[in-house]
Amino acid sequence: MQVRRQSETARNKGYAIAALTDAPQNILEKIVWQKEREVAQMYVNASLDAVKSQVANVQSPKDFYGSLQNSRTKPALIAEVKKASPSKGVFREDFDPQAIARAYEIGGASCLSVLTDSEFFQGGFENLQLVRQVVDLPLLCKEFIIDPYQIYWGRSHGADAVLLIAAILTDAELTELQALIHQLGMAALVEVHTQSELDRVLQIPDVRLIGINNRNLENFVVELEQTKVLMDRLDPATRNKYLWVSESGIYTRQDLDFVQSCGASAVLVGESLIKQENIEEAVNNLLKQS
Repeated sequence: MQVRRQSETARNKGYAIAALTDAPQNILEKIVWQKEREVAQMYVNASLDAVKSQVANVQSPKDFYGSLQNSRTKPALIAEVKKASPSKGVFREDFDPQAIARAYEIGGASCLSVLTDSEFFQGGFENLQLVRQVVDLPLLCKEFIIDPYQIYWGRSHGADAVLLIAAILTDAELTELQALIHQLGMAALVEVHTQSELDRVLQIPDVRLIGINNRNLENFVVELEQTKVLMDRLDPATRNKYLWVSESGIYTRQDLDFVQSCGASAVLVGESLIKQENIEEAVNNLLKQS
């Protein structure tokens, strides 16, 4: 899959450029074009140096990788604070990110993921900051990252880890953005969906966390089997070199057991928990051994 860009500066990075009058080929391309506009506005609102100075005043990052690796629950749970999605609309009308985060923490989640996209997921970086105020768990900034500014902005709002989506980044950008994330003391969760994306990521230096998204970001179709499809092709040495996270399509303890049997050490779960009336109980039930 090739995601075109609309910013002319992206041409120098190897992207195909779409005209401003072109229609997006899929939802992912639509999101990325919106991100280009948002990032451009970020630079207008405040200089990168100003944001870097904010980062210097933020508490040191928590150990996202270590929290997953040493989790008491197996697989470890990254629970997602997520109000809506482009494909399914609003999950929870009474959306209180702080109350949801506390329920996740009490229920036994190892880390939290906070959606920061506003246009398509009704999230925001302010939610990241709000959640940081009420829980001690490491936080993942769940964003469509295309520029270093977003990484600094996430860190300034309390992020301990950042998502990098292989489908929307070149190998050079993956390398550079991950290096910046590590330089800031955070973890990088590098996400793939296809074999070709995984092959690319396995060649990127210093990758530690790989997420397999069971959701196709072109059409948002979810197939839990995708974790097995990709991991079955790995030799034992490659499997053991990374910490693997299965993302999307996880609803039951049986689903957790399935992806763990495939080699996943952690799962990222949002929709199936956020829609429950009692979120703490829902987390407990999901993590409970059968």
